[in-house]
Formats: sequence, C-alpha cells, structure tokens
Amino acid sequence: MSDDETEPAETPHREAFDHDPIGHARVSAGMSVAELAAEYGEAGIGAANVAEAIDVTGEMFRSEETTVFFGLAGAMVPAGMRAIVADLIREGHIDALVTTGANLTHDAIEAIGGKHHHGTEDHPEYDGPAFDERLREEQVDRIYNVYLPQEHFALFETHLREEVFETVGEETVPIAAFTRELGRANAEVNDREDVPEDPGIAAAAYEHDVPIHAPAIQDSVLGLQAWLRSQVSGFSLDALGDMSALNDLAYEADSSAAFVVGGGVPKNYVLQTMLVTPGAYDYAVQLTMDAPQTGGLSGATLDEARSWGKLETDAESVSVYADATITLPLVVAGALDQLER
Repeated sequence: MSDDETEPAETPHREAFDHDPIGHARVSAGMSVAELAAEYGEAGIGAANVAEAIDVTGEMFRSEETTVFFGLAGAMVPAGMRAIVADLIREGHIDALVTTGANLTHDAIEAIGGKHHHGTEDHPEYDGPAFDERLREEQVDRIYNVYLPQEHFALFETHLREEVFETVGEETVPIAAFTRELGRANAEVNDREDVPEDPGIAAAAYEHDVPIHAPAIQDSVLGLQAWLRSQVSGFSLDALGDMSALNDLAYEADSSAAFVVGGGVPKNYVLQTMLVTPGAYDYAVQLTMDAPQTGGLSGATLDEARSWGKLETDAESVSVYADATITLPLVVAGALDQLER
C-alpha cells in the first residue's frame, strides 16, 4: 500500500437491526376508532404521534388519581368542537378548563339560541377582500370558513346584562367566579327557552363544579362587555384572584395531566401552574399547528417544558402537529374507546 492510500473505514459493529419495524396501515369499512388508531400506530411520522396521543390520553382519563388540566385555544367552539369538550366535562375527564374569552363568547351564543354557519373561501362569488366587504355590509362575521350573523352578538350582550351582570352585582370578582355565573345563566336560559342546541361548555362546567379560567378574557367580546359594565358600575374582574385556586389544585394533585389544544395563553397558563408546586405533570398531550423552530410558546415541544420543570422527567408526553379540529375528535374518541376495553 502506498503512503498516500488510506485504509477503508471499519464498519461499526451493531446488533441485528430488527426492532419495531414500520407497518403499513390498513383500513376497511366498518372499522372502530380503536381499530383505526391501532393502524395509525403501525405507521410513522404524524400517524405515530396521533396513536401515541391516544394512548397517553387514555391513561390520563383512566386514572382516578390524575387531575386533568385542559387548555382550549383557537376557534374551537365556532368550528364545532364545543360538544366534545362539554361531554368530557360531564364524563369527569376535565378537572379544570383554561380557555379564551372568545370560546366562551361563542359557547354562550349557541347556548342561548344563536348558531354558527358553514361558509367557504371557495364560494363561487368569492373575490378576495370585496367578498368580505360584502359580508360586512350584510353584518356577517367570518372565521375562516365559519359565518356568524352579528345579531347573535346583540343577543349575547342582552344575555350578559339581564342574566349575568345583575346576578354578579357591584363587586370585583375573580374571573373564574364570573365564568361560573355565565355557565349558570347559559344553562338556565337554554332550559327556559327550550333551545334545541346543547347548553354547552360553561353550563357543563357550572353543573359539574369544574372551574373555567380565562386569563386573557379582555381579549374577546365577553371581555369588552365586562369592561363596559365596569365603566358604569362597581363590577370588575380580578385576574390574580384566579391563580390561587388553580395553583392549589395543581399543588394538591396526587397525579396531574395537561391536555392542551392550540397554544397561546391557555397553553402557558396550564403549564405554568407547575412552576409554583413541588411536582410536575405526569402526562401531557398537545395538539397544535405551530412549528417549534420559531421559539414561540404555541409550537414549543413538551420536551422543552421539561427544562422548566413543568413535566416530570419520566412524564408520558406527545405533541401532534396538525389541525386540532381534525385531531381532537380522533384522539378523544380513541382514548374513550380504550376506556371501554
């Protein structure tokens, strides 16, 4: 061998590479959700994450010792995810809900008789901004492909004045106390007016004594109406007044789980509860469309939360990066199917 020749690199030794091979999902007519979830588990990439999310969610729902903190961001109520969350509350799978004032606004609108409607950017007459200007003239608000006639907001404002603010009175109350009164009012009006739609999330939380925290409530029509009320009365909201109850719930939990839909304030508010407790989350599932590479909280991985002490070192956790209106029904249905086994 000449001086300028090099010996070939030695192939590293390894054991037979035969662990956990990727399978090829099969689907057929009449499959149960559990059967479909099992097929997701055979595959890789996002399908594998969905299957893992179903398993982790099933564990958090199955454990009677586990306190579940549920974060709900985004336009999940107007998009049609309202009944899923309300049913989870009724079935005892949510112990505390953290959501937005917007979701509570749309939840109340449905509870008292308003409806959201299908719309689309693929409408034959859609021509960009001009179409939305027409919707504005017709007093219709658009949330991507969901339409809401503005008269429902007027109905909602009347509901708050007559059914909620009068009961709360001239006091400064924690936000959770205010959302509890909203749930009570939603349930009562829904029943009294024989509204065909389900009374919804806030009503279910009121009836099952599940607290609803909306830490950024002022960023919504509900918050705007609360502010307007505060300008003409002694009523006001105490944001810090909510934190003790939520943090105490986390502190006293034997085991805890975080299920976060979307990001923003609800996600952070759920996760930060563990910064003032000696423990951390034992289970965590997040459904989001935000990528982690930007460093933003909404897309941050749950593994990143371990560095803050928000998750136990051995916590079972998974992030699913996809539209939550697609993944939430699938994950919840798969987890509930597991409970029936």
